[in-house]
Amino acid sequence: MTEYQALQVRTCGDDLLSIAVANVREAQSLAALLRPDSFWLEVVPGLDSVVVQYDAAQSRPEHARARLEGLPRNAVDDGAGKSGTILEIAVCYGGEDGPDLARVCSELGMSPTSLVALHTGTDHRVEMLGFMPGFAYVSGLDPRLCAGRLAAPRQRVPAGAVGINGAYTGLYALPGPGGWPIIGRAAMRLFDGAKDDPFLLRPGQSVRFMAECTSGG
Repeated sequence: MTEYQALQVRTCGDDLLSIAVANVREAQSLAALLRPDSFWLEVVPGLDSVVVQYDAAQSRPEHARARLEGLPRNAVDDGAGKSGTILEIAVCYGGEDGPDLARVCSELGMSPTSLVALHTGTDHRVEMLGFMPGFAYVSGLDPRLCAGRLAAPRQRVPAGAVGINGAYTGLYALPGPGGWPIIGRAAMRLFDGAKDDPFLLRPGQSVRFMAECTSGG
C-alpha cells in the first residue's frame, strides 16, 4: 500500500488538476478510488499521474484541491503482487495479419517461431489506454522483442492489430493511423459498439497472448 502523505497536485487547466504518482499501477488504483465520487466529471489515469476534471462553475480550485488532499492515507494500492483474471487473446501472427513480422524478425535476428514463442511465453498487463480510443498499451514484453517504430507510419491500421514498440505491445481496438510494427491480429473483437462498455480491454487487465496461427515461421 502507498501512503499519500503529501499529494503532489498541480493545476493543468481551468477545471483540471494533475496528481503525481510513482507508477502506472498507482495511477490506476488512484483513478479507481476517485471515479465513484460524482464531484469529478472525468478521471484519467496516465503513466505517472492522474488528471481529474471538476465543475469550475460549481466549485473553486482550492475546494477541488482540498478534496484530493483529504484522501485517507494507505488508500491507494500500487498493485504489486496482485494478479486478476487473465484474459487469453488468440493472435494470428504474420502474413496479412502481421505484415511487419518478417522485418522485425530480421531486425532482431530471430525466427518468426522464436518471436511468437517469446510473445506468448509470459503474462502481460494493460497499463493504460491512449493515443486513440481503446488503444491498449500492454506491458510485459520480453526485452528481446524491443523493436523500433516504422520509418513511415501507416495511415490506417486495422482493428485488432497487434503491434510492438519498445517495451510495449499495442492493441488497436479501432482502425486508425499508427507507426508500430504490426506482428499479428487478435482473433477476438476488442470493440463492440452494441455494448454499454464497448471496449474489451481496461487498464489493470492481465493478458496472455495465444498463437492461433503463424505465417512465415
